[in-house]
Amino acid sequence: MTDSLLFHPASDALYGFPGARRLAAADTPWQRIEVWDTPQLGCLFTLDGRPMTSAGDEFIYHECMTHPAALTHPVPRAALVLGGGDGGAARQLLRHPGIERIVVAELDPDVVRLTGDYLPEVRGDAFEDPRVELVIGDAAAFVASAQERFDLVIFDLTPPDSPAAGLYTPAFYAALKRVMSTGALVSLHLGSPFHHGQRVGALLGGLRAAFAVVRPLAAYVPLYGSLWLMAIASDTLDPAGVDETTLQARAAERQIEGLRYYDPRLHAALLKASCTARDKLGEFLQL
Repeated sequence: MTDSLLFHPASDALYGFPGARRLAAADTPWQRIEVWDTPQLGCLFTLDGRPMTSAGDEFIYHECMTHPAALTHPVPRAALVLGGGDGGAARQLLRHPGIERIVVAELDPDVVRLTGDYLPEVRGDAFEDPRVELVIGDAAAFVASAQERFDLVIFDLTPPDSPAAGLYTPAFYAALKRVMSTGALVSLHLGSPFHHGQRVGALLGGLRAAFAVVRPLAAYVPLYGSLWLMAIASDTLDPAGVDETTLQARAAERQIEGLRYYDPRLHAALLKASCTARDKLGEFLQL
């Protein structure tokens, strides 16, 4: 049986995917997971009714969440993915041959299981790669006990009003800095400028209080039904300060080819918020 899969990004907004068919569902101790097949974007999964990843457009989100930060760093060796149980962020990070270790700290093992069963193309062989360690459990607990340092940290998480709430706090940012190397960068998604203005503003404010450099970036993600804002934060490196020639040289040296969305020529444009985002969030973006 088919139906319309509807999402409510805000109380006054609604969009969806007609002809969707639910393939699987699981109620876990933390959230409800559903997997859907859609004519528009293929298989996708939701957490507590929120869209997470689809086979049809995951490359936009995962490429923008990883490569702008990874190419800003001259020699990234180790990366920490908070959340990321679908494996998409790890798969993109593995394109950088200098990466020697990736830890994926995912809270819910059923996210790993169901996305592996129904969206295997998102992770590819990432979780079979010896450089990747999948840690099931609380990411904050992992960070608190970690005895290593990371050059990249990817917040591939649900929003702050979810089980991930404690990872968007000043206390966690302070704890995170203990496991970040000199020159490390943090990448995270913020939300829609149309539907999540207050959330975006609060997240940017928290990042600016914790890090010396915070750069928003934007891309349209069909699954999310909106322009989607992300950010890169660091105490030392500025993604807006790396020119296209340097980015092209790093991508060529690392033999990064076949990306479907991100390109060094697009880097500067991603970091410039659209006029619409400025109208909605100018005070937060500080443009």
